[in-house]
Amino acid sequence: MPNGLSAHRRRTAGLLGVLGAPLTLMFAGAGPASAHATLEATDPHQNSVVAAAPQAVTLTFSESVSLSGDSVRVLDPAGKAVDTGNPGHADGRGNTARVGLNSGLANGTYTVAWRAVSEDSHPIGGAFTFSIGAPSDTSVSTTALQSAKADGVVAALYGTGRTVAYAAFALLAGVAAFVLVCWPAGVARRPVQRLLMTGWVALLVSTVAVLMLRGPYERGSGIGQALDLSLVRTTLDERIGTALAARLLLLAASGVFLSLLVGQLGQPAAEPAKPRNEAENEAANESDSDDTEAAELRELERRAVERPQREVRLGLGVAGLVLAVALAATWAGADHASVGIQVWLALPLGLLHLIAMAVWLGGLAALLVALREGVGAEVVDRFSKIAFGAVALLTATGIYQSWRGLGSWGALTGTEYGRLLLVKTGCVVAMLGVAWTSRSWLARLRSAPAEAAEVETAELPEPVAVAAHSDDPVRQAQLARQQAAREHAGRDRGLTPSRAGLRRSVLVEAAVAVAVLAVTTMLTNSPPGRVASEVKAGGAGGAAGAPVAGGAATAQTEPGRTLELKLPYDTKGRTPNAKGTATVTLNPARTGPNEVHLRLDGTDGQPVDVPEVQLAFTLPDRDLGPLPVTLTPGGTGRWSGTAQLPLAGTWVVSVQIRSSDIDQTTPTQSLKIG
Repeated sequence: MPNGLSAHRRRTAGLLGVLGAPLTLMFAGAGPASAHATLEATDPHQNSVVAAAPQAVTLTFSESVSLSGDSVRVLDPAGKAVDTGNPGHADGRGNTARVGLNSGLANGTYTVAWRAVSEDSHPIGGAFTFSIGAPSDTSVSTTALQSAKADGVVAALYGTGRTVAYAAFALLAGVAAFVLVCWPAGVARRPVQRLLMTGWVALLVSTVAVLMLRGPYERGSGIGQALDLSLVRTTLDERIGTALAARLLLLAASGVFLSLLVGQLGQPAAEPAKPRNEAENEAANESDSDDTEAAELRELERRAVERPQREVRLGLGVAGLVLAVALAATWAGADHASVGIQVWLALPLGLLHLIAMAVWLGGLAALLVALREGVGAEVVDRFSKIAFGAVALLTATGIYQSWRGLGSWGALTGTEYGRLLLVKTGCVVAMLGVAWTSRSWLARLRSAPAEAAEVETAELPEPVAVAAHSDDPVRQAQLARQQAAREHAGRDRGLTPSRAGLRRSVLVEAAVAVAVLAVTTMLTNSPPGRVASEVKAGGAGGAAGAPVAGGAATAQTEPGRTLELKLPYDTKGRTPNAKGTATVTLNPARTGPNEVHLRLDGTDGQPVDVPEVQLAFTLPDRDLGPLPVTLTPGGTGRWSGTAQLPLAGTWVVSVQIRSSDIDQTTPTQSLKIG
């Protein structure tokens, strides 16, 4: 075996060895958890009244969370911070957050604003109130509560960086797969090399940008904090920071891979040996037997040249596949697939989904260049078959991811995650329609070899020789037009009508792919529909700013007057209490403590009892809530309690009603306070 090939194998083996460390780093700590942490309990309890000032405030979540120096803030009735700062985990438990309080706190209502990062790397936040001695009016500044939401500029740049990263991965992995499987000779072309380098550089730059922006994105601070190295160090201690660091290591390895790909596969194939001299060549042509013998010799020499080339492609293909899987793991290992139900299945299917996406979308970019370079129909046909398999894999894994993320049909239209999923599905369907058009152009290209031959063999008139010092402007203009025509033909060589139509179709397909990548980024930044539905139902806490469904108009009220809201409900059950009206009475319907009464009446107007009912208030514009109300039974279908509404604004009241073990619903309605 040639020494060059042996050296190539040693380099490839070394490259494969480098890829193992980041993969181990990514999945070492991956374990089952519930996607997007939710607040399960607080001490003091939400809306409670304690006799004496507590020494600390403790929050308990459904899963482990990461904390920063201002993750939990406690504000007195005047909006002044009364916590000691730097919250930590209570008794070393990762699913808790505790912050100390100053001594000598006065009586009144206190607001707790919190913000943390769940295990799936998404920021969560919320707020609740408790009172010392007795409830009181409270005035909490908007600025204090808005820290639960990311800065607008930071959020836009962070989302853009993630979108660019997805696109760069697709370009890098998809183009490499295209040249390895469909068009090996293409790696020697400058446009293809530019595509590979663009993907590598864009992925490197976007990864660094996301790493720098992650700290301000989590804490809701401005763009000026992006260069704070202490925030970068904190990010590196988180799951997503580990993923980004692993991605940077893998990009270093991918640089080695690209140099091998271009250096080994891009070398021109050796020409078969020719007869030693003209006399032997003439003798070989003197008889048919000699012609046959010469042809067999050339075939053997061609196979001898192609065999090491195939082995090089195989080695590069294995290295490229491992590298692509490792890079895909830096997304799957730190996103929705790494937490929630069936992690053992979601992780490998998430990897397959990303790789199939890259093969399809990145391959489209390479195909555009290949068509421009005038490749034959066999290259396009080969990619068409691979793209069909990638789309089939995308569909299968996408259906599973949709089921896992949505949780119910209602979440498809009732949550932001579900609506984004519908948009993505529409874009993918549009891409499939354009892809079908591309296949029809490919069929025309296969069935019209004469058309391609005519274009490739067409001869343009040679430029008319004109002396350099000729003063004839007409002849000079004619020469210039002929020269321009020859140059244009050189650039567009092989663009027959069928080939040009295919190229336009692929270009449209690639444009729609950009929209798919943008929506995919928005999906990964949104709470899964399964989680958003639980938060909307009015649990003990949860991610602030969760979408709230409800078609009722906003109820207006003047401060100090009793407000009555009627919320029709239907749990779709078969019990007598499955359908009726929930009436919520709020007095005095203003900021501060409000007396709340809830009654449930059936369709006949008579009180009905249900196994479980929960009432909560949310202020979406300020990312406040849901704030649950502790209800005290007052007879059949009657409850009462106290709601603390610390800010004026448009609140959303939600009533979760469960009429049986499996039948429940959550009607909502908006009301304006202040």
